[in-house]
Amino acid sequence: MSTFKAPKGTYDLLPPDSARFLAVREAIAAPLRDAGYGYIETPGFEDVQLFARGVGESTDIVSKEMYVFTTKGGDQLALRPESTASVLRAVLESNLHKGGNLPVKVWYSGSQYRYERPQKGRYRHFSQVGAEAIGAEDPLLDAELIILADQAYRSLGLRQHRILLNSLGDRTCRPVYRAALQDFLRGLDLDEETRRRIEINPLRVLDDKREDVQKQLVGAPLLRDYLCEACRAYHEEVRELLTAEGVAFEDDPKLVRGLDYYTRTTFEFVHDGLGSQSAVGGGGRYDGLSEMIGGPALPSVGWALGVDRTVLALEAESVTLDLPATTSVYAVPLGEQARKVLFQMAGELRRSGIATDFAFGGRGLKGAMKSANRSGARLALIAGERDLAEGQVQLKDLESGEQSALALTEVVAEIRRLLG
Repeated sequence: MSTFKAPKGTYDLLPPDSARFLAVREAIAAPLRDAGYGYIETPGFEDVQLFARGVGESTDIVSKEMYVFTTKGGDQLALRPESTASVLRAVLESNLHKGGNLPVKVWYSGSQYRYERPQKGRYRHFSQVGAEAIGAEDPLLDAELIILADQAYRSLGLRQHRILLNSLGDRTCRPVYRAALQDFLRGLDLDEETRRRIEINPLRVLDDKREDVQKQLVGAPLLRDYLCEACRAYHEEVRELLTAEGVAFEDDPKLVRGLDYYTRTTFEFVHDGLGSQSAVGGGGRYDGLSEMIGGPALPSVGWALGVDRTVLALEAESVTLDLPATTSVYAVPLGEQARKVLFQMAGELRRSGIATDFAFGGRGLKGAMKSANRSGARLALIAGERDLAEGQVQLKDLESGEQSALALTEVVAEIRRLLG
């Protein structure tokens, strides 16, 4: 055993389980590609100020959970705790928004890092697939993204996820609500840190998960009662568009999400089979984020779905994904000449699109056939010196146990026929 272990709160993704994670990533990405979203990849670390300004200094993510370090050159960097700020920075830096084709629609897949108390469904290193539509203010765009996420979940076989929906207003109506909420919160019995938060970002207090805080929040003013006419109409249109597409959602007036940059539409995907860590993904509109990080006004909307959480949701619903076999054919050579011939044949099968593995290391028939069965292959290709002298190989069906001789020239065609 190695002296070293994976850092606390992280995990290694290993086969065969990793195949499920890949399938989940692909299922989430597929509807996005079909809707005109292009793939984007950003560094795993950024200038610490990008997240401090964008995500918000009062958020737990920035104040408690970021991995921050100083480089040898003296730069202050942070491992990315989320990807929206990074994606927007990349779009601005490369001037994609100046191409005249707004919104810029991109999707990403990658790891995020947060220093949290590890528990099932909440890790210090986790994987997300996300989508961002940058540079357009349109209820159709908000609805499109929610519909695409719902479509991805349904394509995986999930049926018990729920969509929570809210509006956080904009710079016109939010300050009025903020003042009313602060007045209410200042009268509560809260600890010093939470009282500080009331002055910086009172909406964050609504997101406090502690039971004693939640009890005191009963009767708190709700943002929906303070929305201006424009925000109310915008939100109503998003709701109507989702309903017209048959996408069920629940209005949740207390939904604020854990990031400071959200405006107007905000939403969360939850799955009750996951216990306390019920959120599998979420997102919303972030019209002011570009200006926060020094860019022009670029109204935008996006979401991120947790790959780890989605896999847990599939387990909670006992959904088994139909995964392609990693190996279809396993080649078992017996003798030096057979090693060369079958190695060549394995290459030919792979070029024909047939997943083929090989018994490496010169093992005997018994050991090699054990490996063939463990590989999950449907067929085994076996050849010894006598077989080759007769211009043939043995083809064994590992499911039925049937075995027959096959001419060397017919191997590829026959295997393709058998595998359909």
